[in-house]
Amino acid sequence: MVDKKLFALTVTAIIIGVVSSYSLSVYLSINDPIRVSFLLKQLFAAILGILIMGSLSKLDPETAVAKIGMSLFVIFLLLMAAMPLLPSSVVPTINGAKRWLNIGVTNLSPVEFFKVGFVYFLAWSFTRKFYYKEEEHALMDEIKIFIPYIVVLAVSCFLIVVMQNDLGQAIVICATLAVMLLFAGSSFRLFLSIITAGAVGAIAFIVYSSYRLNKVLQWWAGIQDYILSKLPLFMADYLRVEKNVIEEAYQATQSLNAMHNGGIFGQGLGSGVFKLGYVSDIHTDFVLAGIIEETGFLGALVVGFLTLAIVHRIFKIANRSDNPVFYLFCVGIATMISTQFLMNSLGISGVMPIKGITVPFISYGGSSLLSLSIATGMVLMISKKAKL
Repeated sequence: MVDKKLFALTVTAIIIGVVSSYSLSVYLSINDPIRVSFLLKQLFAAILGILIMGSLSKLDPETAVAKIGMSLFVIFLLLMAAMPLLPSSVVPTINGAKRWLNIGVTNLSPVEFFKVGFVYFLAWSFTRKFYYKEEEHALMDEIKIFIPYIVVLAVSCFLIVVMQNDLGQAIVICATLAVMLLFAGSSFRLFLSIITAGAVGAIAFIVYSSYRLNKVLQWWAGIQDYILSKLPLFMADYLRVEKNVIEEAYQATQSLNAMHNGGIFGQGLGSGVFKLGYVSDIHTDFVLAGIIEETGFLGALVVGFLTLAIVHRIFKIANRSDNPVFYLFCVGIATMISTQFLMNSLGISGVMPIKGITVPFISYGGSSLLSLSIATGMVLMISKKAKL
């Protein structure tokens, strides 16, 4: 039987996303001939996403999960590889990055769909490499087994980070890979080795890119006063950076102001003021800040517990699955959702730099919503074969 609780929780999150898209996009729609264009687009994506989840849940997981998962992996990997070769009319530059395909009525982000396919590829492959091992291997032997995945991950990260200038998505897939590897039965030593290598790689990408290094400095500029006030003067002087007019530092500060303005109960739905040009992308990257301003700390609790409940249901389905590929796929999807939510939450609260990661099911954007709907539909499909 399909897990109706997961379906209901996901639909609830999608509805919250539709409402917030309408409420938070009011300033952006001032000059739009169709004042409710953001609502209409998100509503269309929401309805389509719910239909996709319902349709996929009716399929046989023994055949459909593999076909859908591997198709997403291959098609969108090739599509990302081809994007640099396509003309600007097909791959426009938006906010300084070429991450979207122009498909006429809207833009499509291939990496969102690739992530779902990547999770299936890992689940399918890890099952054969790690899940059935009968004895513990030495670390070097495990690393040798892992080398093909390093190649796939390196190619994926090159396409995402270098070609699309999107470090955030690369961090999501690296974290998902590490957690899935641990659940697949690898040693904790290999897990720590991958985490360490990933951290070193992320630092290298930041240090050797003036754009990303500037992003980190922008983030630090926004939070340094509080932290440096707790340190000795000589350390504070050494670590302090000049507070120039920096957009991201301004954005992070305004995000915190919006959440502070929300208080416990919020200003009321539709009554937020920081969406009126103070925080750009408040319907996408900063949607949680906008929700908190209008619905308060209680609204944040609702969104947080809702996301936690979705992740919990997916882990329960994983735990009840006898098929190891299904088990690892569910673990991967749950990890991907929770990683995105944590990265976005920590970003808008100033704990870490903002990486342009959406809030699952809630942020405005059709690609993210539809890809997660496909992933959830596959999990619902798997739930029919899970033990009661």
